[in-house]
Order: sequence, then C-alpha cells, then structure tokens
Amino acid sequence: MSRKIMVVTAAYGADQVRQAGGQRAILPVIAAAGADGVEIRRELFSDAELKSLPTLAQSIELLGLLACYSAPAPLFMPDGALNPDLPRYLAEASTLNALWLKMSLGHFQSKTPLDDLRGQLDESGMALVVENDQTRCGQLAPMQRFQAACRVMALPVTLTFDTGNWLWVGESPEEAARHLAPSVSYIHVKAAVEHKAQFRAIAPDNGDARWLELLAQLPPDAPRGIEFPLEGPDLTAVTRHYVNLLREA
Repeated sequence: MSRKIMVVTAAYGADQVRQAGGQRAILPVIAAAGADGVEIRRELFSDAELKSLPTLAQSIELLGLLACYSAPAPLFMPDGALNPDLPRYLAEASTLNALWLKMSLGHFQSKTPLDDLRGQLDESGMALVVENDQTRCGQLAPMQRFQAACRVMALPVTLTFDTGNWLWVGESPEEAARHLAPSVSYIHVKAAVEHKAQFRAIAPDNGDARWLELLAQLPPDAPRGIEFPLEGPDLTAVTRHYVNLLREA
C-alpha cells in the first residue's frame, strides 16, 4: 500500500515561509521531495496571499499535489455556537480545491444542535476534519463526545489525530487511539520531548519508537501529515527523507 504523505507548510517555520515568499514558494520543494500533497495553513497567509487563492490553487494543481486546508479556529465558540466564520473557511477550502477543511473542536457541548453544521457541509460539498489541539478542548473526553454526536447524526465529519498534541493536554496518545481510531481520516505525525515544563515537537527519528507503535494503532490508509520541524541547508532532501520515512513506517 502506498500511503499518501502530506507536508504541512508550517513545518518549515513561519519565518522561513515568509522569507521564501509565502506558501506558494514552498510548493516546489514539497513536490520535488515526492510528497503527495500539501497542507496549506491560513495563519501563514499575508492579506495579499489570502486574496489570491485561485493562483495558489493553480500552482498546487500544476505541481500535481493534493491539498488540504487548515484554519486556526475552533469549530464551536465558547458559548457552544457554531463558528460564524465557518462559511468563509469552507469557501476558501473550496477555492483551493482542497480535499478537506481542518479545524480544532473548540467548545462543543452535547446539547449543541448540529443541523446547521450539516446544512453548511451539504451546501459546500467540503469534507471537514476536526483535530485534537493543545487546549483542554482537545482532550479525549470532548473529542469522544463530538465523535459520538457525529455518528448519531450521520454527519460527514471525521477526525485528525495529532500524535503529539495529546501530551500537551496530559493525555495518553495510545488511549486516545484506542477510542478514536475508527473515526480518524488524517494523521498529524510528530514526536515530542519535554521542554521547559511543557513539550516541543521533534522529528520522529530523533525520538524513541513510540511514534511507530502509535501509528500501528491508527488506520493504515489515513494520509499522514508531516508536522514537525523541517530544517537544514537542503530542504528538499530533508523533506524527501521524512516523506519516505512516513510512507514506509
């Protein structure tokens, strides 16, 4: 099985992306490294870049890359309401011809009606994946409650499983995988080490084998995203190394 590997543009660092001329300028590196696709990050856009999404979409297509789109925003607001900017994010993802839109869960409440979410997804035709982030909203219990609600409502929503973020919120990645694996459609791969009473992301082959054992608990056909620092004088070679590592792991 040939696993699809996505490269998250943020893996190169915000400063590096800006110095290169934006996310569009990073695309040739990702394509030359043999990756299948790119995760475009909304937070890395300048105002001008946000207005030229069709050009970015064309560049992605010309390089033969798949795309997904990440918006740094919660799906549910502190009062439990659906994020009012969701239509904008769905439209931007559609303009990029993205396979899916990724958001964090936010403040989901079991009593929150999900009919509006269904309507917006049906209207846009865009798939939505919800990620466990580094806040208490990304802990296992709220992710399980949301997963269960989506299953009851038969909503076209799946999960992004970030292998490292569980550590930031004091949870076991392995326990989360046991409960959430059936709903996972995308995996953010990173290892993490303790750093100043918290954690920092590192490349998986700089850590122990825990990341490999964790991947074995998750769907083997879920695309894997590189979301750990990609650094070095030859970014194409570094990226190619990790594309191959994740594809074979």
